[in-house]
Amino acid sequence: MSRVLITGSADGLGLLAARQILDSGNHEVVLHARSEARATDALAAEPRASSVLVGDLASLEQTRALADQASEAGPFDAVIHNAGVYIVPERTETQDGLPNVFQINVLAPFLLTALMPRPRRLVYLTSGLSLGGEPNLEDLRWTQRRWSADAAYADSKLMDAALASAVARRWPTVSSNSVDPGWVPTKMGGAGATGDLALGADTQAWLAIDPSPEATESGRYLHHREARDPHPAAADPAFQDRLLETCAELTGVALPQD
Repeated sequence: MSRVLITGSADGLGLLAARQILDSGNHEVVLHARSEARATDALAAEPRASSVLVGDLASLEQTRALADQASEAGPFDAVIHNAGVYIVPERTETQDGLPNVFQINVLAPFLLTALMPRPRRLVYLTSGLSLGGEPNLEDLRWTQRRWSADAAYADSKLMDAALASAVARRWPTVSSNSVDPGWVPTKMGGAGATGDLALGADTQAWLAIDPSPEATESGRYLHHREARDPHPAAADPAFQDRLLETCAELTGVALPQD
């Protein structure tokens, strides 16, 4: 039996991945929601989940508290960093003074990874749009550039792929991969999305629990269980290290290294 934590699993791909894992056998899933109300909805939607952890990833304080909750609820065999926000039309700043796209999509999974006990497997949700991102760490606050919702999202997903590869390189005993689920018709993707919803959740569920060597290989960028070439910066150890250093400066927490 595997114990799996899935962030951002009150609905969408996170909830669907939870269902696929629970349907597949004798596994335990812990959900995550940003509020108590969303947690109630999550358990109503998937009552087989063992519990729901609560914490708003737009807050560094709440993300740290979520890491404490997860540490107490664990240990986990796998963590799927699914939570994220998509296109934000205007620059929206969190209480920590950062654009919420960057804080939720990148800084939160970094902080959870650094603070939680290491699982055997880590999965980070990226996007095919990451291939068009820019590896810009100089203006993460978007104060020197005109805000672009599309670019901010693409950049954040490039950083997620780089984070997964950085963890794979620094923690060789942990299987760490990033997943492009495709453009699927969730609340985030919209009703017009043309991708297969079930396939959109399949790869991350497979990576979390499947015992095969194909599922436990580390350091990949995958789409529908197939490894693909990521953005060149995501595979660049120098960029990965700069990203880790930047996240450590912003959070005051460094990623431990073997």
